[in-house]
Amino acid sequence: MSPSLSVVADNDLKIAAPAPSPAPAPIRTESVAERVRRLQAEAKQLAKDHIRSLSAQLVAVEELAAEIAEGGEAYPPGVRDLARRLVEDMDARVQTLEAIVART
Repeated sequence: MSPSLSVVADNDLKIAAPAPSPAPAPIRTESVAERVRRLQAEAKQLAKDHIRSLSAQLVAVEELAAEIAEGGEAYPPGVRDLARRLVEDMDARVQTLEAIVART
C-alpha cells in the first residue's frame, strides 16, 4: 500500500530549522585616552617604518655612488669624485641615523 499524499507532504516539510545565531558580542567603545594612546603608538610605528625606508634609500644611494666612483674612464672625473664623496657622506649619515634610532 502506498502512503497517502499527506504523509509524503509531511515528510517533505520536515526540514531542519537553522540553528539560532549566537548573540552578538557587546561592542566596547574605547575612551578618548585609549584612542590617543593607540593613535600615538600607530604614529610611532609609522615613523619607525619611514625611518627604515630612509635608511634603505640612503644605502641604495651609497651603493650607486660607489659603482659610479669605481666606474673608471666612462664617467667624467668630476662625477667620479662627487660620487666618491657621496659614498663617504652617506655612510656617515646612515650610521648617524641608526645611532639616533637606537637611542629612541
